[in-house]
Amino acid sequence: MMKRRGALMVMLSLVFGAAAAWSAKNWVEQRIHASNVTDAGSSVVVAAMEVPYGTVMEGRHVRVITVPTGTALGNHFSTVKEVEGLIASQKVLNGEVLLKERFTKSGAGSTLAALIKPDMRAVTVRVDDVVGVAGFLLPGNRVDVVAARKVNDRATTETILMNINVLAVDQTSTQDKNEPVVVRAVTLEMTPQEAEILVRAREEGRIQLTLRNPTDELRPQLAATPEPPPPPPVAKPVRRAPPPKAPGVTIIRGTLVDSGETRT
Repeated sequence: MMKRRGALMVMLSLVFGAAAAWSAKNWVEQRIHASNVTDAGSSVVVAAMEVPYGTVMEGRHVRVITVPTGTALGNHFSTVKEVEGLIASQKVLNGEVLLKERFTKSGAGSTLAALIKPDMRAVTVRVDDVVGVAGFLLPGNRVDVVAARKVNDRATTETILMNINVLAVDQTSTQDKNEPVVVRAVTLEMTPQEAEILVRAREEGRIQLTLRNPTDELRPQLAATPEPPPPPPVAKPVRRAPPPKAPGVTIIRGTLVDSGETRT
């Protein structure tokens, strides 16, 4: 009797154990399936190659990857179609997540026109190897503008503009060069008021560009270039009155009248 009861207990234990294992297996599988369904991931567009500044984006420049839902990536693109036709306003590295703030829409006209920020203007100035910072000036650099002129036969200099963005050198707007290149013209991005200051300074004398460290964001509000002091007034010559005439004597001889000065 005791042997039968022991065997029955063993069989019941095995049955309950098998049932518990089966239930646990089904619960784990359901959880994994639910996790795969609810966390399929998000599509994110990344660069498939290095994209230079000013490039018009095409499908070959990008690829789509999947990241876990909820990953903080910023204001990114989800499809390739969203990126095509946009212009890179900054250099993009291979594998970098494409953020909407770093691209601009292409409009009518040249690619450079689309890179100009709203309410800003592009002004081109002629430079030489000295003004152009010995050829080390590249698109994306920041410069200050120093004006030199003569006032009352004395040379004066003044920093008239600060932290100005370089849009292009000659006809190149890419940033993929590091070697110095002597250029003939530099295109700067500035406000309309700053453009007026630059043009006036260039007409009054000479300008010099000074290269800034890219981490230096200081840009104080500069006043307009002061007008040169007026020249000293020139003394007008004093006009003297003519000496008074000596009194004369009138002689009447018949019908003839003779008027003459008195003689001493």
